[in-house]
Amino acid sequence: MPSLRHEALLELFRNRPALAAELLRDALGVELPAYAEARAESAELTQVVPTEYRADLVVQLWADKPRLAIVVEVQLSPDEEKRYSWPVYLTHMRARLRCPTSLLVVAPEAAVARWCGQPMETGHRGFVLRPHVAGPERIPVITRAEQAREAVELAVLSAMAHGQGESGAAIAEAVLPGLEGIDDERARFYFDLVMCSLNDAARTALEALMRSGTYEYQSEFARHYVAQGRKEGEMSALLAVLEARGLQVDEQARQRIAACTELEQFQRWLRKAVSIQSVQELFES
Repeated sequence: MPSLRHEALLELFRNRPALAAELLRDALGVELPAYAEARAESAELTQVVPTEYRADLVVQLWADKPRLAIVVEVQLSPDEEKRYSWPVYLTHMRARLRCPTSLLVVAPEAAVARWCGQPMETGHRGFVLRPHVAGPERIPVITRAEQAREAVELAVLSAMAHGQGESGAAIAEAVLPGLEGIDDERARFYFDLVMCSLNDAARTALEALMRSGTYEYQSEFARHYVAQGRKEGEMSALLAVLEARGLQVDEQARQRIAACTELEQFQRWLRKAVSIQSVQELFES
C-alpha cells in the first residue's frame, strides 16, 4: 500500500505535470520534443492492464498530439519487482499513445536512487532499460524566493529531498513566498510537507520567522498559521505560569482557555495569573 510520503510526492506532479518534463530536461539533461502543454494522464488509460502493472502517474507532453509520455514512478525503497514492471509501463504506454515514452523515477533517498539507476537487462539483445532517476544529487536546491514563486512544486520537492541537510532552513524560507500565489488548501498541504521534511533546527528557524512579524503575509493560510502560532505560544505561557504557581487547571478551565481566539485576552489572563489565588479568578471580570 502506498505510503503518505509516496502519495504526497505524486501530488506534486499531479498539481504541476510540467514538473516531470522540467526534471528530465533541467536536472537530468534529457532532450525533449517541443510541446505546448503537459497533462497528467487520467486513470482510465491504464485500467486495461492488471493492477500490479499500473504506473504511479503518466504525464503527456502535447502539441497537436502526444509527443512524449513520461511514466513517473516514486520510489522510496528498492523493489525487485520494478525490474519487471517498469519495462511493461513503457511498452504499454508506447503502444497506447503511439509516441515515444520515457521513465522518470523520483527517489529522494540517495541509496534508493543508486539502486533505481542500475541498467535493467530485459533478455533481448540491445533492449536495456536505463531509468532516468531524480535522486537528491539531481533534485535542485531551491534557496531563492523567485525560484519558488515560479515553480512552487519544485521548491517543495527540494525541501523533501534536502530538508534534513544544512540548506534546510534556506530552502524552507524560499518556499514561503511561493505559497502566497496558490490556493489556501494547497498551501497548507505544501507547508505541512515542508515542515515534515526539515531537521529540527530548520523547523525551529522557519517557525520563528513566521511568528516574528518581519515576513509580509498575503494569503489567508499564512495569516491563519501566524495567528494560530501566536495563540499557542500565549496559551503555553499562561499554563506554565499557572502551574508554576501551583494552581490546578482542571479540564473545564483548560478547554475554556483553549477555546479563546483573542490574543488580547490571553495577555490579560497572563497579567492576572501572577497574582490570583485560584484559576477560577482568571475568568472573573
